[in-house]
Amino acid sequence: METINTLELTDESVYPDEKVLKNVLGDSYSAYCELLKLFTSKNMEGEWRYYKDGKAWLCKVQYKKKTIVWMSAWKGYMQSTVYVMDRHLEGLLGLDINVKTKEKIMNTKNVGKSKPCIFEVKNTDILTDVEKVIDYKIAVK
Repeated sequence: METINTLELTDESVYPDEKVLKNVLGDSYSAYCELLKLFTSKNMEGEWRYYKDGKAWLCKVQYKKKTIVWMSAWKGYMQSTVYVMDRHLEGLLGLDINVKTKEKIMNTKNVGKSKPCIFEVKNTDILTDVEKVIDYKIAVK
């Protein structure tokens, strides 16, 4: 039987501080820290907030006032999602990112008029692709 991972941080009364995140992310916590450094290097700021509609804590990462990344914690990894408008999809697929990353993006169902680019940050290998997609999202209007 296949095990499906579940979203963590669903208790509204437990703020996702360093201790909580280390416990949830385990070995991937260091990759999450590298992701935070990437955000900082691009003058991006993240804010954890409990969202009642999703019944979980999510981190909204913004550049100036533009939301670039949404993060959610799963057992063993951080999921980072960048939503790219359909009209920018061709440019996104023209980026120098891993073919498997492009396939995953194309196979992900749209949310409204946006394509979610979902990254499972388990180690630092994926961060190169994450950075390219973030840079693209910041650049497009």
